[in-house]
Amino acid sequence: MKKFIETLKNCWKIEDLRQRILITILFVAIYRFGSFVVLPGIDPSMLQKLQSQTSGGLMSLLDMFSGGAFSNASIFALGIMPYISASIVMQLLAVAVPYFQKMQREGESGRKKINWYTRILTVAILLFQAPSYLMNLKVQAYGALSSGIDWSVFIIPATVILAAGSMFVLWLGERITDKGIGNGISLIIMIGIIARLPQAFIQEVSSRFTAITSGGIIMFIVEILILYIVVCASLLLVQGTRKIPVQYAKRLVGNKQYGGARQYVPLKLFAANVMPIIFAQALMFIPLAIVQYSTDQSGYFLRSLMDHRSLLYNIVFAILIIAFTYFYTAITLNPTQMAEDMKRNNGFIPGIKPGKDTADYIDTVMSRITLPGSLFIAFIAIMPALAGLLDVQDAFSQFFGGTSLLILVGVVLDTLQQIESHLMMRHYDGLLNSGRVRGRNNTVSAY
Repeated sequence: MKKFIETLKNCWKIEDLRQRILITILFVAIYRFGSFVVLPGIDPSMLQKLQSQTSGGLMSLLDMFSGGAFSNASIFALGIMPYISASIVMQLLAVAVPYFQKMQREGESGRKKINWYTRILTVAILLFQAPSYLMNLKVQAYGALSSGIDWSVFIIPATVILAAGSMFVLWLGERITDKGIGNGISLIIMIGIIARLPQAFIQEVSSRFTAITSGGIIMFIVEILILYIVVCASLLLVQGTRKIPVQYAKRLVGNKQYGGARQYVPLKLFAANVMPIIFAQALMFIPLAIVQYSTDQSGYFLRSLMDHRSLLYNIVFAILIIAFTYFYTAITLNPTQMAEDMKRNNGFIPGIKPGKDTADYIDTVMSRITLPGSLFIAFIAIMPALAGLLDVQDAFSQFFGGTSLLILVGVVLDTLQQIESHLMMRHYDGLLNSGRVRGRNNTVSAY
């Protein structure tokens, strides 16, 4: 503990790092303040029904990413999700469309063009999502609109406000990346998730100590132990890599010798990140949409798929996650491109011929490590439902697994790595007594 306090003092001594931390805190405070600023004309006391609809499914995901702004009908209700959706679409286009493939290989200029297209696509998505959100608000909380205001008149300025609010959140994330401690978009998502933790924790403690059949303090201690084990397992999942050795041929340039060193290509066990869970949750929202427009709502199959704690729901959810993990890994990692880059730089895998054999070898290794990775991701994703079997409250059970836990683990590791780099540049000790802090981009800071 003394070592940790000393490290925090070192962080404060570095003027540049201190300014970055203070700027990050300021921007985060602005974001959290905006999450409670309700749309003009909306009565906050009439939003209880909308808030009750965000207890599961895709709406729960949107509300989690926005830090509760979605259920509060705030100016930041759409949060950063439209930008994430646009980024995913651009990633898919970079794989399927030659024009974007060429742009991706152009280096910094190509990345600037892709970022510009991503922003344009974000605005287009916002212009579609904002009216959809407002129509859902009209259905779920019709009385929330102040008397004397017509919905047909309200929807246009409200759409502009929601779109502007989401783009402002994107701007805040970029400023945190440039002026703060980095990873601005991910940090905003993490703050939105953490903002719900204190209230969920208090509700869980209250339920355990007030309900007679809840198990009391013993069950609460068991919950904390299980949560600790799940967090440790998630750390192993995020950090896990399979290193493929690569030998580079020696070459002489004048009187100097270059190359000849052995390096490693790290293939991540968790290459798909949280995207498979997000895709699967989006598909699991379809049964709810069908039931809303169906006259027959008594079918066992549909009712089971609407209950996020049912056995059928979690089996289908796990299968979708495994399938999307293979799909997303296949479109983001290109073994052929990796083999060509390796050959171009006079590198080869020992015992494997350059070219097609190298690409096949990388593909085989990636397929083998994707299977246990996908199974583990599926298990983490259904952990909230398993926690529900122990009578854990819905709000607190979301931190036992799923998207929220994986995002928290990944972003905390990245943030630690950013602070670590500043400390190491000034010859200070890192945040840990021993070991290494490794971010999701596989760069390592050694002490």
